[in-house]
Amino acid sequence: MTRYVVDASVAVKWFVPERFSEAAGRLQQPDRRLSVPAFFWLEIGNVLSKKIRRGELTPADGDFILTEMRCLPLQRHADERLFRPAYALALVTQRSLYDCLYLALAEAVDGRMVTADRKLYSALTQAEHRRRLLWIEDLE
Repeated sequence: MTRYVVDASVAVKWFVPERFSEAAGRLQQPDRRLSVPAFFWLEIGNVLSKKIRRGELTPADGDFILTEMRCLPLQRHADERLFRPAYALALVTQRSLYDCLYLALAEAVDGRMVTADRKLYSALTQAEHRRRLLWIEDLE
């Protein structure tokens, strides 16, 4: 069974039609274990609230997405356990601690972090941790 860590840039595409939504949908297969850091729910809430402020979604849409997303088979991992490795990764990669929580989780579960964040992906593909990183379109 393949393990993937899903970041918010990917998960939101399961509910909001946008670029790479079809590719994101390929993650939702029974043979794939999907993991997220506990922080994921805060980040999803932030993404949805931004989309509501911009008029891309209604508050009802946001509530619906949050409710439906909670029903998905996402294995949640405590941030406390990931903090030290994520902090070290943030220093080495010069990326945000938030992004590095996902990468630290990929290391912890021996999986790969899937992202649709081009800036993050480009920054990390040069680093030694790129084997843990997967661009959304590269999903099988």
